[in-house]
Amino acid sequence: MCPTLFEIGPFAIHSFGVMVAIGFLIASSLLTSEFKRRKLDTEIAGTVTLLAIILGIVGSKAMHLVENWGEFMATPMRMAFSPGGLTFHGGLILSILGIAWYVRRKKIPFLVVADATSPGLLLAYGIGRIGCHLAGDGDYGFPTALPWGSDYSNGTFPPSAAFRDFPEVTSQYPGGIVPNNVLCHPTPIYETLICALGFWILWKYRARLRPDGKLFMLYLMFAGIERFAVEFLRLNPRLAFGLSQAQLISVGLIAAGFIGWNLLKPRQTDKSPASL
Repeated sequence: MCPTLFEIGPFAIHSFGVMVAIGFLIASSLLTSEFKRRKLDTEIAGTVTLLAIILGIVGSKAMHLVENWGEFMATPMRMAFSPGGLTFHGGLILSILGIAWYVRRKKIPFLVVADATSPGLLLAYGIGRIGCHLAGDGDYGFPTALPWGSDYSNGTFPPSAAFRDFPEVTSQYPGGIVPNNVLCHPTPIYETLICALGFWILWKYRARLRPDGKLFMLYLMFAGIERFAVEFLRLNPRLAFGLSQAQLISVGLIAAGFIGWNLLKPRQTDKSPASL
């Protein structure tokens, strides 16, 4: 693991931040390319990217604080301004709401912009997960004997801390303490690989699916299924029906995508920007 890439004086360059930045830059480039193809104003694409960055970070941090309310109330300043602690679904929801409001003011159909954003968004998420892997921030899975198990002992949240509240894991080790050098499922890398496949599918069919919104609905289903499956390898607290919070939200994403997919019907004459 390599949480810190290098330091310049008092400033540290963290691998997580670098990978998130790379993800956003690539997503922005893809979005601009899609706006050009659809003959839309590329300046709006830049604003959409900026909104996604700001609202994504704010929403992700807000949901993380809600998830860890007790710890937040105990140390509010440390929790609020720590560089770590981001929950993707919070950022996704707030970004969708904010971008929908913005494009409505610009009189551009939200589903057109959502379709254009979807491939890059999925790829950016996968790239960001590489940052989680390098940081070793606790997003990894439970211990494994598989040959590709990863050592997160040098991460920001090593296994001895990550698994301390999970007796089903600690009970398997002397003294109830999981060794930091135990090999664990590299679930962030699993997500990166799945998202790369999803991006390829979305990018390939971005000009074929009709009407507007179909690609976005496919993104919602793919993102939901991907996270729902990977969560079974991560020991996050289970909230209801044996599912974690991320899985419950994923079920909502899958349901929204499935319903939207079936409600959107191709029209006889589709002259939307997506058909150009």
